[in-house]
Amino acid sequence: METTLRGVGVSHGVAIGEVRHMGTAVLEPPAKQIPTEDAGREQGRARQAVDAVAADLMARGNLAGGEAQAVLEAQAMMAQDPELMADVERRIAVGSTAERAVYDAFAAYRELLAGAGEYLAGRVADLDDVRNRIVARLLGVPMPGVPDSDEPYVLVARDLAPADTALLDPSLVLGFVTEEGGPTSHSAILARALGVPAVVALPGAGELAEGTVVAVDGSTGDVFVNPSEEKKAQLAAAAAERKAALAASTGPGATADGHKVPLLANVGGPADVPAAVEAGAEGVGLFRTEFLFLDDSKNAPSEEKQVEAYRQVLEAFPEGRVVVRVLDAGADKPLEFLTPADEPNPALGVRGLRTLLDHPDVLRTQLTALARAAEGLPVYLEVMAPMVADRADAKAFADACREAGLRAKFGAMVEIPSAALRARSILQEVEFLSLGTNDLAQYTFAADRQVGAVSRLQDPWQPALLDLVALSAEAARAEGKSCGVCGEAASDPLLACVLTGLGVTSLSMGSASLPYVRATLAKYTLAQCERAAAAARAADSAEEARSAAQAVLSGE
Repeated sequence: METTLRGVGVSHGVAIGEVRHMGTAVLEPPAKQIPTEDAGREQGRARQAVDAVAADLMARGNLAGGEAQAVLEAQAMMAQDPELMADVERRIAVGSTAERAVYDAFAAYRELLAGAGEYLAGRVADLDDVRNRIVARLLGVPMPGVPDSDEPYVLVARDLAPADTALLDPSLVLGFVTEEGGPTSHSAILARALGVPAVVALPGAGELAEGTVVAVDGSTGDVFVNPSEEKKAQLAAAAAERKAALAASTGPGATADGHKVPLLANVGGPADVPAAVEAGAEGVGLFRTEFLFLDDSKNAPSEEKQVEAYRQVLEAFPEGRVVVRVLDAGADKPLEFLTPADEPNPALGVRGLRTLLDHPDVLRTQLTALARAAEGLPVYLEVMAPMVADRADAKAFADACREAGLRAKFGAMVEIPSAALRARSILQEVEFLSLGTNDLAQYTFAADRQVGAVSRLQDPWQPALLDLVALSAEAARAEGKSCGVCGEAASDPLLACVLTGLGVTSLSMGSASLPYVRATLAKYTLAQCERAAAAARAADSAEEARSAAQAVLSGE
């Protein structure tokens, strides 16, 4: 009997296949006591296991490249966290086995994060995965992971750790469904990068029986259990129609009546560039520079190393626009040499631009490296600061750019509601705005972007979030400046039309989403987009906003 479940669609496309579940989690090790004289040996075993797991995660990152590499390198840093390791060794010293000490130390760290406001609890899947890998190695058992299958399947899991998601084989994993997670979780971001249809935050996903046939619509979030032949045909026809539309849509982004909307790519480093070029990106709307700083959590990369990496990306877009976000450290991206270890709530503390202003030498080196990387290139370089709260922040960043001799446009990210509310004031100091809708939603609704239980508040269709986008776009238009969106909201083709109607001047997204957005924008006029935007803002919920916009664009 066909039934329909509804989760959160996070990666476009349709997948039809049999369910295969992730391997079960590592069992809790027994709480055995060891003689005091064995403590040194057990501590050595723990250190070896931690180092081996960190090396494995780094190797997986090197294989995956791009955004996945940055995520996995952050996980490797988590595995080797000195405070965690000190706790493991302390537990061993009082009689725990290595595996039990690791298990208990990670459990205590989990509780600590929850007590600190649960911002970092959004990385629970990452934390649990590191723990499981270390414990499995110590116990001498295989690490549970992606099932071994010769036939293509739909992967179902409670949550997917980045180490599993990054190396999925799209020829075997048709799509995936998770019970936890949200639209901006690591797994969701990596799924979009892979082009694998995915639905997250699906209640009861774990209860789907092994071998059950499901149809996953990564655009709508619908999962059809035991779909009828008619439903399969309907989904296949829709997928074929979408594929044909994608193939026919080429060139710069524009509405049906010729209103230009540059379509840019979000990249994490040089490894992401080929996919962006192939997808027809008109430039880069968000170049996340964190990947360079994750190689060594104790030291900033040299100016020379930065110049080399930045130039590789800039050279790929001659005459194109490349928007670089300076280092966004803090909160879920801690760096030992920059971020405080004892902040009670890192998300509301020293993060982003605040961190850089506290360490002006790090900011100066990065800006100087960008200036050198752009020398002699015909690229249009723009540099923006993360987590700008007010005009004083914007001025401090613009002053730093000028002092570094940077010949580029200076901009501010709008990720804090105060920046949207006072956008015209901020634009007195900078030349453009870029909306990071992921964090903007998080701070607007007090909803952690990684916690599945509050995923409805992370939905970029929330009318309150659309209001803040409209305020920012209106301020930019009044000042004769640009206002783009580089958050995950831009990757939703229907929402891209609404954002255009709100006055957004460019859209940046993962490369895999570019063809979908280009094809959808080309179907509607600017006036239709504006009417859809007005209808969405008049709604009272995210679901109503989407339905209202869809009704306008479909002529209902």
